[in-house]
Amino acid sequence: MDLWVAFQALLLGIVEGLTEFLPISSTGHQIIVADLIGFGGDRAKAFNIIIQLGAILAVMWEFRARIFGVIVGLPRERQAQRFTLNLLIAFCPAVILGLLFADLIEHWLFNPITVASALVLGGVVMLWAERRPHVVQTETVDAMSWQQALKVGCAQCLALIPGTSRSASTIIGGLVFGLSRKAATEFSFFLAMPTMVGAAIYSGYKHRALFENGSDLPVFAIGFIASFVFAMLSVRALLRFIATHSYAVFAWYRIAFGLLILATWQLGMIDWSTAQG
Repeated sequence: MDLWVAFQALLLGIVEGLTEFLPISSTGHQIIVADLIGFGGDRAKAFNIIIQLGAILAVMWEFRARIFGVIVGLPRERQAQRFTLNLLIAFCPAVILGLLFADLIEHWLFNPITVASALVLGGVVMLWAERRPHVVQTETVDAMSWQQALKVGCAQCLALIPGTSRSASTIIGGLVFGLSRKAATEFSFFLAMPTMVGAAIYSGYKHRALFENGSDLPVFAIGFIASFVFAMLSVRALLRFIATHSYAVFAWYRIAFGLLILATWQLGMIDWSTAQG
């Protein structure tokens, strides 16, 4: 493994960790950054599975006490049972649509132009959601109804479009459907766990032949560690940030970044239209 490949792995691991749980689209950033640094092919498909696992294990470690409490209380505690049921309900819509349309979406939509357009549109929706009157019906994730969980799960389906952002879909969906800012953010984190683990298992099985090359293990290790560390830092920072701020700053970032990609494409500076994720 040469230094350039190690740098690519480190950079993409950092990008994944920083963006996975922020409402700015980790997949979109991965597609764009990978295209800029020329990291693609079969190795990239396997690598993306590994770094996504690193990010989700980081948030699972961060919430390990809550996860353990739910597991221990599941046989007898109504609150743990309700929380688990809500996660399962919210998890199902994206699973169904993902199994039906994942290959088509990956073939037609995994490109920087789609990502940039989704970033801009999603940013506008986020600004609208932040500026509309926010009536809080549910303060904590434990008080969520199954109807709210289903609505958030349906909102997560939008994240199948690269550039939309799973975090943005679930958080903004939660705000629109009456969750407090803290409840919407925490439920987004918890919903990411089964969603991302399921996606990783499915993708890992589908592309299992790509992991047979032992020479790629150092590349995977660098990306995994970088993703884990920076995802943990990102989750902690986001929870502190949303305690006193809105998501408007992320909306403006999405709009600016998306418009930059579209501008460089229209001006002929970078031929994004031929790039594929």
